[in-house]
Amino acid sequence: MNSQFDTVLIANRGEIAVRVIEACREMGLRSVAAYSQADADMPYLELADESICIGPADAAKSYLNIAAIISAAELAGAGAIHPGYGFLSENPHFVEVCEEHELTFIGPPRRVMALCGDKAAAREAAAEAGVPVLPGALLDPGAIGAAHVASAAEAAKSIGFPLLVKSVYGGGGRGMRWIASPDELAEKVSAAAEEAQAASGNPSLYLERAVEAPRHIEVQVLAGPDGGAIHLGERDCSIQRRHQKLIEESPAPNLDPDLRDRLHQAALATAQAVEYRNAGTVEFLVSEDDAFYFIEMNARIQVEHSVSEVVTGTNLIKEQIRLASGEPLSMIQQDVTPRGHAIECRLNAEDPTRGFLPSCGRVEIEELPGGNGVRLDTALYNGMEVRPHYDSLIGKLMTWGQDRDEARMRMITALERFKLAGIATTRDVLLDILRLPEYRRGEIDTGLLERLLPG
Repeated sequence: MNSQFDTVLIANRGEIAVRVIEACREMGLRSVAAYSQADADMPYLELADESICIGPADAAKSYLNIAAIISAAELAGAGAIHPGYGFLSENPHFVEVCEEHELTFIGPPRRVMALCGDKAAAREAAAEAGVPVLPGALLDPGAIGAAHVASAAEAAKSIGFPLLVKSVYGGGGRGMRWIASPDELAEKVSAAAEEAQAASGNPSLYLERAVEAPRHIEVQVLAGPDGGAIHLGERDCSIQRRHQKLIEESPAPNLDPDLRDRLHQAALATAQAVEYRNAGTVEFLVSEDDAFYFIEMNARIQVEHSVSEVVTGTNLIKEQIRLASGEPLSMIQQDVTPRGHAIECRLNAEDPTRGFLPSCGRVEIEELPGGNGVRLDTALYNGMEVRPHYDSLIGKLMTWGQDRDEARMRMITALERFKLAGIATTRDVLLDILRLPEYRRGEIDTGLLERLLPG
């Protein structure tokens, strides 16, 4: 590899840190793992060529501490930083600081990230590129309290109900509320603003016409330094609980071929419109009548990127690193040939019997799945102490099959073999979903779980 750098600092933890370390090894690059004191005993630190502690368990003082991360990169002689997902992965200021210190950020440029992070601006860019968007309106960011609610009520008159209120700068469903009627507007707009402020430090909101029983489908794109872009097919991410994705699959089931092609082309048009670079994801809602609408563009690697890797035979982390080093795309669109079907389940340390509260404790591994068509991305180890400091994701389980039902049955078997003691997990809920007749038939939408598995 002809790279602008030979050492990569990984500003993240857990399974994504493992993936980046492995990718660096395969590409002949040195890897440096940044870690907090809470993660000091993680075995993957020994896989890296070097590891540096960047602060205490509190993420604000470690994985979100830009000064500590930059200092670690300089201390290790790193020429690039991989942010993973979450933490600082979509922080334009972090990208700017990297640029000021002549560190290559493995992701899109700061200007592009800022545009994609502003959902209202990204929505406008997509619309200008001819991509369908839902009726919506940005609320006055200077309005607070009663003024905020009043501006929402005025905007809602032209948008209509039901509608969604969303955080302009948030993600993962934080700051999002479904509003069925004017009577709910004041309470839910106020709650959304408060949650948006807590999650992103900014209470800005926008309203958008809601689609009833939509599918959530996203398209993985790769964009080279010259602006050329390709897609790696789509993922169906409709299986969600309170806007949090639980199961993803590729390709999307029961999708009309013409609609599939239009989604792919819309994703590429969006990437071109924002002058995207590196790996990114364009997300859409698809209605029951097969109309589709742009939601947002995520300027980072997604948690669910692995399911696209399984069906395309592509290592997206390595592609990210190649593109960040200035290399052109390693493939053209005709080289992307999805094969079979893949399903991904997110395994979280949460207790479904207690409202999905995080579950902490010392892990005892009784059995982990493996075998043909099974992949487990995790940083789990026997005796690991699951603590409350970070996201509850403890692993991503992928299965591949020649068709969807083979992948589904392999996933059921693999989940049955995922046996841990010491903490509660979402394994049994995932099994319940995979056995639903509606899921088996591919009749899925974002409201499926609320209807069939309430609570």
